[in-house]
Amino acid sequence: MQLVTTVAAMQRLALRWRTQNLRVGFVPTMGYLHDGHLSLVRRARQAVGAKGRIVVSIYVNPSQFGPKEDLSRYPRDFARDRKLCREAGVDVLFAPADGEMYPPGFSTWVNEEVLSLDLEGRSRPGHFRGVTTVVAKLFNIVLPHVAVFGAKDFQQAAVVRRMVRDLNFPLKLIVAPTRRETDGLALSSRNKYLTPAQRPQALALRHAIDTARRAVAARAVPAARLIAQLTKQMTQHPDARVDYLAFFDPETLASATTVSRGTHMALAVFVGKTRLIDNARL
Repeated sequence: MQLVTTVAAMQRLALRWRTQNLRVGFVPTMGYLHDGHLSLVRRARQAVGAKGRIVVSIYVNPSQFGPKEDLSRYPRDFARDRKLCREAGVDVLFAPADGEMYPPGFSTWVNEEVLSLDLEGRSRPGHFRGVTTVVAKLFNIVLPHVAVFGAKDFQQAAVVRRMVRDLNFPLKLIVAPTRRETDGLALSSRNKYLTPAQRPQALALRHAIDTARRAVAARAVPAARLIAQLTKQMTQHPDARVDYLAFFDPETLASATTVSRGTHMALAVFVGKTRLIDNARL
């Protein structure tokens, strides 16, 4: 596995692969890898084949963190990540520094202005501007034929898909299923922040999804009533605090006033100081 740390070197390599007609699969990450990330690598390999090239980027993107968020605390273990990538059959690990991605005088940003407004966009102003900008840059640097994202960040995947369509990026976007612990907690780099007492309480997110599925199994229910029920259910966990809980159309992300089978659900919950997200089609 090759380690690349500069934009120029990564672009040269990507252009060489293009001239050799090699298919390139790309998995962008912020590091502190877990099996969820590795499942995306496996999906990318499936898409490009044994002769293709797989690039994983590790970059903790400062522009998608708010001033009160956990940029400085975000977990990092580059040596472990590098080992995991090598073992997973990654061909190139791209790990640029901030100065490579945002050189002095940087002033160009990419904004998606419909799908990014609610949910994470409302709770984390400026977050998606950072996401779309860095992902657009990474696409231009790596020049992939296929990029793989995880379904746990459902809104992020939808926003990136819209950007790919609107800005005519010549690549296929694949959204792979969320990977979970055996008890149902969605895999996340932030799970390491949870204390032993908080870890069981983090299952409140999955329990809320299960409750919503049972509620709509036989009939449609008003969204406001179900949100109130699930918010009250969260109060059973002393360290849990709902940031948002929403039901919406999975294609347009438009809010649903009535919830039924096929409606999508997303929620963000603080467990102590750790903010966790999850989502599911009901």
